[in-house]
Amino acid sequence: MSFQSDLEIVAAALADYYRQSHAGEMPVIHQPPMEELISGLGLAAWVSTGGLSGEGLSEFVAKYLSSTTRLHHPAYMAHQVAVPHYAGALAALIDGFTNNAMAIYEMGPGAASIEHFVVNWLLEKVGWQPAPARLTHPAGDQTWGGGVLTHGGSLANLTALIAARSRIAPQVWLDGSPGNLALLAPAESHYSIARAAGILGIGQNAVYHLAVDSRGVVIPDRLPEAYGRCRNDGRRAIALVANACSTAVGLYDPLLEIAEFCRAQGLWFHVDGAHGASALLSEKHRHRLRGVEKADSLTWDAHKLVRTPTLCAAVLVRDSRTLDGAFQQEASYLFHEKEQPGFDFVERTVECTKAGLGLRLFMVLGAMGERGLADYVERQFDLAVEAYEYIRHLPDFECAVEPQTNILCFRLAGDDDLQLQVRQRLTALGAFYISTAAFNGRRYLRLALMNPDTSLDDIKRLVDEMRRLANTEARPQ
Repeated sequence: MSFQSDLEIVAAALADYYRQSHAGEMPVIHQPPMEELISGLGLAAWVSTGGLSGEGLSEFVAKYLSSTTRLHHPAYMAHQVAVPHYAGALAALIDGFTNNAMAIYEMGPGAASIEHFVVNWLLEKVGWQPAPARLTHPAGDQTWGGGVLTHGGSLANLTALIAARSRIAPQVWLDGSPGNLALLAPAESHYSIARAAGILGIGQNAVYHLAVDSRGVVIPDRLPEAYGRCRNDGRRAIALVANACSTAVGLYDPLLEIAEFCRAQGLWFHVDGAHGASALLSEKHRHRLRGVEKADSLTWDAHKLVRTPTLCAAVLVRDSRTLDGAFQQEASYLFHEKEQPGFDFVERTVECTKAGLGLRLFMVLGAMGERGLADYVERQFDLAVEAYEYIRHLPDFECAVEPQTNILCFRLAGDDDLQLQVRQRLTALGAFYISTAAFNGRRYLRLALMNPDTSLDDIKRLVDEMRRLANTEARPQ
């Protein structure tokens, strides 16, 4: 068999998979036991004999696809993972086959150039100055933004906080992390923030939580309290982190007020916009991020609301020099004098080898256009509001908060165990796939409305099925 014929086999299988998923002909989620999958896919036999091609490949791909969670299914409402546009998937195939590890320009000129372009496009959406194509270090008062695409928002958050730490403690690369560093963040921050504190040697106990209201949104007037506790303990805060939006319920912190406080105190301001920064694409919703242009850094995941395959996240900075100075490295086979017609991204990343992530994002942009992506974001946000208005008027349901994004938390009348039982039965049946989150000490069921084909009718059917399960299966007889 040949590459061409095997490619046609895989393409045909994916086309059929998409048709089935889009039409809802198969369960949205199906979870056989792991040992059953390992055996059924014949993994050990293929490793032993080789030859995974032709008819064998066709059978293998069919079995594999039957075990996947179908994000293209309208009943997929569980997690903040993109239902990818097929153009982004084609880009992932191109990148995987060419395998240009483009962290250094000579290993992927096209991929590096596209990444430079899409980073600049993102910078402009934030309101920051794009970088010139022939990159040099800014001189005098001249500044422009910078950034790099990483394999995930957690890595983007870590990279931004490394830059913040390098600014306040540049000696860390030689002497190790000082014992008096700290971080300011709301308790509702994504767990990657606390994880980054551990990785950076700051420690999770040195994360000072910001005061929040009943919705989990930062209260600007109480920022001095957390900052005062930090300073009274003899610690230096490397950064203050805000949410745009929070993971559990999708609400935005007041970025402008926080930015003004950080500017007055000389604090690095990082915005975790992994999910919610995509509101910047919409004139209708970009006001949610008012003040983001005053931040020092921003995380923005394209593999959430920009229809891009995983993983493709951006870490962006207002001043490129802060990111260019974040890391120190020595590698004679990479860092030496050479003709350099392009830019090496390797000095901005944790990764030494990096996929051409920009191609995935660019091909989605090229297929949908800016207006198409804005329409998608607006549709998903509007659908969450429609669902909220429907569910909050039902006598046996309640909602946590009015949504600001495409995330909606709600619950059946009953205790926390009932919510978990209903979700477990929904997942086992495979007709709907939703997630769950804790908020204000209670367990909620959670919709992340990522699929452009999910409708209010699908949500109404979900509600009916939840009622049925609550009445006949989840509660004791």
